[in-house]
Amino acid sequence: MDKELKLREKLVYTGGLMGQNMIYNFMSTYIMFFFTDLLGITPGAATAIVVAASLWDAVNDPMMGAIADKTRSRWGKFRPYLLFGPVFIGITTVLCFTDFRLGTSAVAVAAICYVLWGMSYTVCDIPIWALSSVASKNPDEKNQLVTLGKIGGTVGTAIVTVCGIMLIKAFGTEREAGAYTGAALILAVIGGLLMILTSLVMRERIRPDKEAVPIRQNLRTITRNKPLKLLMISLLIVNLVNNLRQVTQMYFVVYVWGDSGQLINVGISLIIGMCLGMAVSPKLLARFEKRVVYMWACILGFISSSLPFFVAGDSILTALLFLGASFAFTGVTTVSSTSMLMDGIDYSEWKLGFRGEGLVFSMNTLLNKFSATLAKGILGLGLVLMHYVENQPVTATTQWGFSFMMYLVPGICFLISMIPLFFYKISKEEKDAISAMQKQKYQEF
Repeated sequence: MDKELKLREKLVYTGGLMGQNMIYNFMSTYIMFFFTDLLGITPGAATAIVVAASLWDAVNDPMMGAIADKTRSRWGKFRPYLLFGPVFIGITTVLCFTDFRLGTSAVAVAAICYVLWGMSYTVCDIPIWALSSVASKNPDEKNQLVTLGKIGGTVGTAIVTVCGIMLIKAFGTEREAGAYTGAALILAVIGGLLMILTSLVMRERIRPDKEAVPIRQNLRTITRNKPLKLLMISLLIVNLVNNLRQVTQMYFVVYVWGDSGQLINVGISLIIGMCLGMAVSPKLLARFEKRVVYMWACILGFISSSLPFFVAGDSILTALLFLGASFAFTGVTTVSSTSMLMDGIDYSEWKLGFRGEGLVFSMNTLLNKFSATLAKGILGLGLVLMHYVENQPVTATTQWGFSFMMYLVPGICFLISMIPLFFYKISKEEKDAISAMQKQKYQEF
């Protein structure tokens, strides 16, 4: 197929995902620490907030996906939401990191702000990823766009991991709530503008059906699509790898390594590892079956994640090298799984007659949020079991617990996530039939 994507589209899409992930990962990295150590909310209450928000997401995310799939406008199905949604993400991000000094009411206010942030994030996350499935009819360009988006997201994650603590300290200390408010404001403005620019520059080249597909029928994209169901189960588990590290790393570097500044080195290992893994992924996917690439990355990810728990000891350098390798294999699973997700959308179009991108990517967003919630729940449970009290001298039990959550649990998640993929299959004959169907359907578009 002919190439359709312009260079400027690739650049702004990469930037849009970078901006979105700057905001998302600042939230993931610091919100639990901010709740417990700055607002004084108990670990149990902080965990309850994120669990309650996740329960609402179970309703909110599919609703947003259905709304996006029914959208018909001169700008397309997904671009309009990226024009206005980032404004609300920015506002709610700042509110989440603001100490209103309300005493016992802090829990309720924190819960409201966090739920509103999750809803705002959904309005943008589903459309920005769904854009990758409609921006080109060329499968290779779709894979390239996904890879660029994931690289942009990784750069955004690394920027926050490397520079987040420095940005916080530019406004105060890590023990001052106002420092987090200032940092959140800067990241919200930059990230929001990058997402808005994505809406203004990107094009949607795969036209939607003239009539919107009813929600009940759209749900068949998931319920009657076995490869997609199996992939989503796997994604729920493998997403725990990075999500658990994100919520644990601030506690880990402070209470195990004894220096919050080590977050910079963790960020460096993340960006080198993830970008390396993502850079080689397109070549691996062009040479080998996507499922095979994904599963081998999980095996190697399990090894590189688990070993430092047993062999790193007090050596920060050894731990960082293993983390970098683990991040590289995470990069491979990230690109390969998203490419498989788009295969599932194409499979739905061929088998069921409709694509349902909005619903599929809303479910993907929901799975990532559930995974992030599970990560915060595991962290919260760990804090309770360790009898954690903020700003108190560290104990051997506390150090063991944070190391367990930083290394061994992510390794186990890599291993478990492989199980559903043993039953995943889209045959070569089916892929050829899908390609022929799309070529005929969109030849005049």
